Amino acid sequence: MTDVPPETYDDAAAVLRSALAGDSDAVVGAFDAVVDRSGVAGAYEVAWCLAAAMVGAGVPRGTWTLDFPGIDEAGYDARWVARFVSAYANSDVDTGEALFGAALADGQLPDCLLTLAGSAVATLRRRAA
Repeated sequence: MTDVPPETYDDAAAVLRSALAGDSDAVVGAFDAVVDRSGVAGAYEVAWCLAAAMVGAGVPRGTWTLDFPGIDEAGYDARWVARFVSAYANSDVDTGEALFGAALADGQLPDCLLTLAGSAVATLRRRAA
């Protein structure tokens, strides 16, 4: 990501720390603090940072197809995370924004962001192992 304010990275780190600690209330609180300060657009930027952490650095740009076995049977939040991370991997900001807006409109955004944080932590742990 470029042109991202430093506080966005700080906010993403706070979300990840809370998720690593298994404190879902703190994850929600961290996102709420971002929304209070920077609006929904700020929460989107933090979510995009979490997707970046999952995908990792040095991934060449291009069209990627990510494999998520059983995704069609998964809940709304898991399907959303898979699609949001895919949008990030493909540098498809328009799709990322559309997914974010749809989850907000559907009243599912808090659950989606919580699942995204948990998925990011699981990915980072797997990568570290």
